[in-house]
Amino acid sequence: MKFAIGVVSFFSFYVMTSFAQKVTVQSPDQRISVSLFSTEDSGWYIKASCNNQGKMAEVIPRIDIGLVRSDQEFSKELKFLKAGKPRLIHEQYTALHGKRSICTNEGNEVIVSFENPSKAKMNLVIRAYNDGIAFRYEFPENQGTFVVKDELTAYTIPKETNRWMEKWNTANEGFYTSMSDSSIQRQQWCYPALFKLKDNSSWFLLHEADVTGTYCGTKLSNTHDESVYKLTFPDPGDGRGLGASQPTITLPWQSPWRVIIAGSLPDIVASTLVDDVSAPSVVKHTDWIKPGIASWNYWSSNHGTRDYKIVCEFADLAAEMNWPYTLLDWEWDNMGNGGNLEDALQYIQSKGVKPLMWYNSGGPHTYVSSTPRDRLLTHEKRVEEFTKLKKLGVKGIKVDFFESEKQDMIQYYLDILKDAAEFEMMVYFHGCLVPRGWTRTYPNLMTHEAVRGAEWYNNGPDFTMAAPAHNTVLPFTRNVVGPMDYTPVTFTNSQYPHITSYGHELALSIVFESGIQHLADRPEGYRQLPDAAKTFLKEVPAAWDDTRLLAGYPGKDVVLARRKNNVWFIGGINAEMQEKKEAVSFSFLPEGIKYKLTLISDGKHDKAFTTRYLVVDRSSTIDVPVLRRGGFVAVVEPIP
Repeated sequence: MKFAIGVVSFFSFYVMTSFAQKVTVQSPDQRISVSLFSTEDSGWYIKASCNNQGKMAEVIPRIDIGLVRSDQEFSKELKFLKAGKPRLIHEQYTALHGKRSICTNEGNEVIVSFENPSKAKMNLVIRAYNDGIAFRYEFPENQGTFVVKDELTAYTIPKETNRWMEKWNTANEGFYTSMSDSSIQRQQWCYPALFKLKDNSSWFLLHEADVTGTYCGTKLSNTHDESVYKLTFPDPGDGRGLGASQPTITLPWQSPWRVIIAGSLPDIVASTLVDDVSAPSVVKHTDWIKPGIASWNYWSSNHGTRDYKIVCEFADLAAEMNWPYTLLDWEWDNMGNGGNLEDALQYIQSKGVKPLMWYNSGGPHTYVSSTPRDRLLTHEKRVEEFTKLKKLGVKGIKVDFFESEKQDMIQYYLDILKDAAEFEMMVYFHGCLVPRGWTRTYPNLMTHEAVRGAEWYNNGPDFTMAAPAHNTVLPFTRNVVGPMDYTPVTFTNSQYPHITSYGHELALSIVFESGIQHLADRPEGYRQLPDAAKTFLKEVPAAWDDTRLLAGYPGKDVVLARRKNNVWFIGGINAEMQEKKEAVSFSFLPEGIKYKLTLISDGKHDKAFTTRYLVVDRSSTIDVPVLRRGGFVAVVEPIP
């Protein structure tokens, strides 16, 4: 790991003693700027701007700041004390899975110090990055324990700004709604939220990062003013009322980062800012952390893990497809029909496949009684369970039904990750919060659900018609901020049918990023594929060295290119009710190298494929016909 801090020569810094004292921070490339202003009552707000092709646009005209502690307020009547020396944050780190393997945390930072009328201190840490801004609060004093009664962070966003937002729900499994002007709804909203300026000059995404057990998760609310999205704490009733909704902090203290990813749509899709600002890895040895694809029996047979023979069929599928993992979902403790858990694990490993196992998070925070539950609730229970799993050859766990983002639940998540790392156990959270940068701190966290994914073909008829457009929103929203286990790539039907084409489904293995990608179809769904598509699914990675958005617009279409070593994988999907041609440019390729292109796209109907083999280079552009709700994949390999 490399880390360097230095003085930023081009950092803009202004302090005036009169009304509207101002500090301005610019990103290293000077495209993004953050300015701090005072109000008439000595409150404070910041403004974010973006320079797009020489034109400076206000991304967010006002972000109010402040905190209310149980002992006093830090909002109005805040006296500006000083702004510290500017510094350059420059750090490179390696990600074991995600959209990019080599990441750079590079931005300009200033710490602004305030004092309230009681002489208590609060700092505001502001960073400007090339792809957005981040800010957080600090209480620098060395003692005291307090409840944070409210956080006053609020984003004022003009009505004419387009927005894609998901109504708040504890599992983060809703649809995104597109809104502007008179269609704006007043609700509580999930992270992340996507916005587009009216003049199309910039996009931005609101999120938070580096949430630790010293705070709770937050959400956005515009219930009081449709143009103002205020951060709010968890609802008291979340998690069946267990735990405090207001966090308790001990000084000195730092809040999570408030993150705004900004720029063009390609900038947003490629950004790793949520991980960049989060704490570095605390896992010393990581050679046991292996991204990959898993077979999964729940989608096609909700109680499949009860049945030893079904478990064996999915182990056979993983072995045939060269996938490293198979997941034993709920009820593995009640397995029958020819064998028990130990028999199944022995069979899975005899096929060269590694088992993963599901757990109910348990405890009074969830009403779900599905077993096994209550085995991970305490450190002692986790040590006991992980010791057994280690002996049985299990490589990872899926933990379900958290149902809260209160402070105690945040700590529970992190305790699971910490203990799992001690036993070299990978983790997948389900029925959970949206990623907050923990995959950097605990790289054994392979993926989160926190999405309305293919499991919803089991839950009701509404997903059938909504899925195509929903699939083209997720790469610009939920999947920007961390790994997303949608459980994709299904060709047969579950309880409710698809209207997406086979080409669309195949492309989801690239369009959606997840450190462990659980491919959800039944064995015959993959065995019936033509050779080219089957070979593709045997070779597609689950971790990437680079990610590029080639084309797309939320709710319409998306074309993504991801690189592993020197091979590029391209996935494109169409949400619209009409056929089209996607013009795919290969200008992202290096000069002077020719590539073999294997293109697998929609055939004459939605269950057919067409396969073509071409030679392309940096100057090439090809038109790919896609059906309505269709899609395609391409593999681009250098020719020796």
